[in-house]
Amino acid sequence: MKFSSYKKLIFAAVIILIFSGFFTGKDDVYFEIAKNIDLFGRIYKEVTFNYVDKIDPEEFMRAGIKGMLGALDPYTIFIDENKKEDFDLITNGKYGGVGISIGVRGDKVTVVEVFDGYSAQKQGVRVGDNLIEVAGKKITPENVNEISSLVKGQPGTIINIKVLRDNQKDTLSFNLVRQEVLVKSVAYAGFYPKNSNNVYLRLTNFSRSASDEVLQALKKLKSEKEIKSVVLDLRGNPGGLLDVAVDVCENFLQKNQLVVSTKGRDEASKKSYYSTQEPLLGNAKLVVLIDDGSASASEIVAGAIQDHDRGVILGTKSFGKGLVQTITPLDYKTSLKITTAKYYTPSGRCIQKIDYANHNKAVIEVDTVVKNTFYTDHKRVVYSAGGITPDTTVPYSIEGDITKDILAKGLFFQFADHYYYAHSKDDFYSLNDEKLLDDFEKYLNEQNYKFKSPEESDVDRLLADVKTKRMNNSIYENLEKIKDQFENIGDKELKKFKKEIIEEIKIELASRYIGNDGEIEQILSDDVQFKTAFNILNDKEVYNKLLNINN
Repeated sequence: MKFSSYKKLIFAAVIILIFSGFFTGKDDVYFEIAKNIDLFGRIYKEVTFNYVDKIDPEEFMRAGIKGMLGALDPYTIFIDENKKEDFDLITNGKYGGVGISIGVRGDKVTVVEVFDGYSAQKQGVRVGDNLIEVAGKKITPENVNEISSLVKGQPGTIINIKVLRDNQKDTLSFNLVRQEVLVKSVAYAGFYPKNSNNVYLRLTNFSRSASDEVLQALKKLKSEKEIKSVVLDLRGNPGGLLDVAVDVCENFLQKNQLVVSTKGRDEASKKSYYSTQEPLLGNAKLVVLIDDGSASASEIVAGAIQDHDRGVILGTKSFGKGLVQTITPLDYKTSLKITTAKYYTPSGRCIQKIDYANHNKAVIEVDTVVKNTFYTDHKRVVYSAGGITPDTTVPYSIEGDITKDILAKGLFFQFADHYYYAHSKDDFYSLNDEKLLDDFEKYLNEQNYKFKSPEESDVDRLLADVKTKRMNNSIYENLEKIKDQFENIGDKELKKFKKEIIEEIKIELASRYIGNDGEIEQILSDDVQFKTAFNILNDKEVYNKLLNINN
């Protein structure tokens, strides 16, 4: 019996040895996790207690978390309690606030948008007001990121803000009541040009309310007159929620058509999303405008429209974000946003541009982003990787370096305030372009603005190098003569690019005189991408050829 028991024991040991290699996968992972958590904890404690200077335990740990997640991709992040409301805004489309949007213009923190119907608008806060104090805290461009946490809060509570208006010395003080602010995703929806049957719809994000806003806007416009075509503007739209992108597509795609599919680490994680109802505008012609700021959910919509040949994609190549994130709530009002899948357009392509896993030692199974050929429903060639390539590429950019410089310094915005307060009773549509340019030139002189071209900056660097290296004096003198030729170049550049400079001035003035819709219509009046889209919609032969439709 003893010998038999001994043989059984030997046999069991052999079996364990033989099969141990097949069962250690998960155990190895769990062991590695436990081992490294132990190491991390030991290092954290040792440094926190024994480092030469006193350590803030929370900040030190948060730095460790950020460093760890930084080894992955920029979308996998830790959301601390201070940022939670920003993500609630994306997922719910609302927040507790006063109804303003702010930005840095030049060296000032400025109100750039005032939402209708909220406390700020009702009490008289205006676009162009310079924000100097919030809740007793002085505001500068250096601490502008703190404003969000100061202004946002529980609806019904009061926040004090102080502004400087039109460069006056006296400040204006407002006690604003926080309200539940619903952030609009549809910035504009209307027939444009006015006498046409074309709808222009500008969608700025894919927050929770976006699909309902799009649906209601289209229903309203459809009740006014027949919608024959739509220009859906997704330029600069950074994306948002995947299911909202699917809902937006349902206004245009046929019922039961695939919109997008997602796949995580294993095959079982694959999900497919289909349109579930008959489209509101199944027969209207469609052009979708995109650019390098169109990302994520914007690319899901553009990709589905393109792969099903439902409309023409026009503009420039999109951003190229083919990754899906999931937000997991953690303790202490924090969350983890983690990339859990890649998404694929109906033709099967992933449009992710950057392969974050490549050259990353933390990732051991690399799914490399590769450019491959795919086909739309009408057998048009499309490609994976690198974003959505438009069916017709129409670039748009500001040509003049002086225009870019004035924009960067916020001088168009500041001049619009200056001009509006001096001529608030003028009719916007009667403003004279030449007089506007003259007044703008005077304003630039008053602000001691001097334009320095990139070429002049290059000459300045050469002069500095020649002087430092004590090179031949004649070289220095010749460079100085070249620099002299740049004198008054700003005046010449203003004249050369006066068309686009006047256009930038009028865009800013339109927002002051006739509001957000007026500003967008002013932009559209000289928008080469919109004009091209509208022309394509009105040319059946070109439209059908781009989509490979047989007449």
